[in-house]
Amino acid sequence: MSTDFAPEELLIATVADMLTGLGHVAVGAQSPIPGTAALLARARSGGGLRVSMLGSETHSPFTDGGRELFDCAAQGRIDAFFLGGGQIDGQANINLVGIGDYPETKVRFPGSFGSAYLYFLVPRVILFREEHTARVLVPKVDFVSAPGVSEENTYRKGGPHALVTGRCVFDFDDAAKRFRLQSIHPGHTVDEVREHTGFNFDMPDDVPETPAPDASTLALLRGDVAEAVTERYPAFAAKVFGTVNAA
Repeated sequence: MSTDFAPEELLIATVADMLTGLGHVAVGAQSPIPGTAALLARARSGGGLRVSMLGSETHSPFTDGGRELFDCAAQGRIDAFFLGGGQIDGQANINLVGIGDYPETKVRFPGSFGSAYLYFLVPRVILFREEHTARVLVPKVDFVSAPGVSEENTYRKGGPHALVTGRCVFDFDDAAKRFRLQSIHPGHTVDEVREHTGFNFDMPDDVPETPAPDASTLALLRGDVAEAVTERYPAFAAKVFGTVNAA
């Protein structure tokens, strides 16, 4: 098995590492990389991890979509979830509404849906946005669809755990209420991350490289996991893994 890997495979393996030891991971619609990461984590666990992937007939127990997902979150039965945004700022606020002063937004995004609700309830929320540019990672979002931090004495079980992008991984410092650069993906640099990030962040003196997926991870990913994710994301599976039964 070659240890050469696609950028998507690095992101999948990186996110899967964050799901180790959990009991139940839920994935929203239109999230092929987080969804594949959840399936990889499940395969590694020997089936011990429960994955609920909205829109899937095979990898979700829900028959009523988002409402059952919200019920599970309210009951404390989801350990991790993924959120993204058209904008994300340094306090882990996300914007899913649009760019510009609301309601006169110049660009409209899909909408907040249940993002704020889940952000408060799910203990480990992983922010994911493959595009890492200053137009996405901004000093302050134009509209707060879901807040990354809350005022003192606010009951909040959930919150940001990390931010994974196409260039690096940030973890979130709850005490400082800001991101800290955790690792740089192979082929990228600290200066590049700083140039393309609109918010300030902390960092160690020596920033490590994001670990590359090893041969056993790639074998699992390109085998059983690729076959499993094809049901929900056939075009993605065809592009990254070369599956033959993709639509």
